[in-house]
Amino acid sequence: MWPPPRRPPPRAPPRGRPPPPPPAGGGGDDADKADKGGEPGAAAGAFPVTVEHKYGSTTITAQPKKVVTLGLSDQDAVLALGVKPVGAVDWFKEQPYGKWPWAKDLWGSTPPQVVGERDEYNMEKIAALKPDLIIAQYSGMKKEQYDTLSKIAKVVAQPKGAEDYQATWQVMTKQIGKALGKDAESDKLVAGIDARFKAVRDKHPEWKGKTVTVGEPYEPGKFSAFSPKDPKVIFLSEMGFTTPEAYRTALGKENVADLSSERLDVMEADRTVWLGNSETEAAMKADPLYQKTKVYQEKRDLFLPYDNPDVGAALSFNTVLSIPYAIDQVVPKLEAIK
Repeated sequence: MWPPPRRPPPRAPPRGRPPPPPPAGGGGDDADKADKGGEPGAAAGAFPVTVEHKYGSTTITAQPKKVVTLGLSDQDAVLALGVKPVGAVDWFKEQPYGKWPWAKDLWGSTPPQVVGERDEYNMEKIAALKPDLIIAQYSGMKKEQYDTLSKIAKVVAQPKGAEDYQATWQVMTKQIGKALGKDAESDKLVAGIDARFKAVRDKHPEWKGKTVTVGEPYEPGKFSAFSPKDPKVIFLSEMGFTTPEAYRTALGKENVADLSSERLDVMEADRTVWLGNSETEAAMKADPLYQKTKVYQEKRDLFLPYDNPDVGAALSFNTVLSIPYAIDQVVPKLEAIK
């Protein structure tokens, strides 16, 4: 069902992504290969490894064979590193594991078991999968959930020092890489994406210092604004954009702020990006208060759909798989705004 749940805000495959790594660790033939030879790319002698996170630290003593991801987008980095999770949570209410263009090929014919929706985990389903590693990076996992899950398997919770859903994609990818014994591979993935962003900045030096805001209309007269640390805003920041002071003040430490049309001044910027669908776009453009904004009158707003194509989802995932796809979709649209 579209639009997807708004909180936490959503993120999906890439154009120009690195060649898909061989899947492993998921079940069937892949699992057999993993059992015989270990996970592809895992450094010999990489274990034990200790990963620090929000709730302490977790020591992983051997190469994980069965991985469950509980972060909303964690599966992408795991897939990119050649491991196919046996379990994952649903975010967009339609079990999209074979849907997203950037991850579709890597899932192949063996999608994961759905073990919850967003931050509501089905502990029985997770336990039944008998994982040896549970990853929850882009999540709001609570301490009591962490304690319960730790009785099932090793758990790597949200990155230390970041608010829930606000760790950078670089940090989350490297945390996942470390937990899987694939530091070198995760560093290479991050470097590749950083190079894509640098290429955009080099091509568009005029975007440096320009302001941007990102929101989502969800019913007539109401919208959400996303934190400067939200993945969607970070995506644009890495192209050179920054956020206006009024916008940062309105968000504070919140990941999402729900506002009414009377607060559309908060969204005024050199570029205002809206996520949603055709209905929410039409409603926003019909709002008399929105029609009075400078960004609307000067045609500096940009509406990105969550599906057809999946641009909004790609920004919301903001992973090493989805970012190249999002760059290829979004850059031409930004270039068209004068």
